[in-house]
Amino acid sequence: MKSWSEQIEKNTQGFIETFGELSVEQLNWKPNPQTWSIAQNIDHLMVINETYFPVIESIRKGTYKPPFMAKLRFMVSFFGTMILKSVQPDRKKKIKTFPIWEPVKSEIAKGILDRFKAHQSELKEMIENSKDLAEKGTIISSPANKNIVYKLEKAFEIIVTHEQRHFEQAKEIHQLIKKETDS
Repeated sequence: MKSWSEQIEKNTQGFIETFGELSVEQLNWKPNPQTWSIAQNIDHLMVINETYFPVIESIRKGTYKPPFMAKLRFMVSFFGTMILKSVQPDRKKKIKTFPIWEPVKSEIAKGILDRFKAHQSELKEMIENSKDLAEKGTIISSPANKNIVYKLEKAFEIIVTHEQRHFEQAKEIHQLIKKETDS
C-alpha cells in the first residue's frame, strides 16, 4: 500500500483534476435535498479531518487522556476494523455521519478546491509529523465519540480511505451534472 502522504496527494489530485473546471453552481448542485453536493463532500472531508488535529496536538503536549475503552485491546481492534470497513470507496452501504461532521447546509463559496488543497497539505504534514506516534501503537478515541477507540495508524487509514469514498460519491454527482448539461 502507498504511504498515507502519497495517498492524500493522489486524493487531492483526483478532486482538483476532476472538479477543478466546475462552476460554483455546479459544485453546489444537488440532485435532491438528501444528497450532498460535490462541495458538501469536500467540506465534509475538511471538517472531519480537522477534528483529528486537536487530538494529535494533545497527545504531543502530553495532555491526552485515553478513555477506559482504550485498555480493551479487542475493542480497539474491533472499532478500527469496523470503521475502516464502513468507509470503503465501494459505497454499497450508505452511512449517516455524526452530527459534528455534517457538511455546511448552505451553498459553499467559491474557492472550496483551493481550501481543500491547502487543507490536504496540512493533513499530510500532521500525518508525517505523527508517524512516530503511529509506530508506537498510540490509541485514540474518535473525535465524534470518546468510546470509539482505535490505533492512530488505523485512524490514518480511515482518513485516506474515507476521502476515496467521498471522491467516488462526488464523481457520481459529477456524472449527473454532465447528464444535465448534455441534455
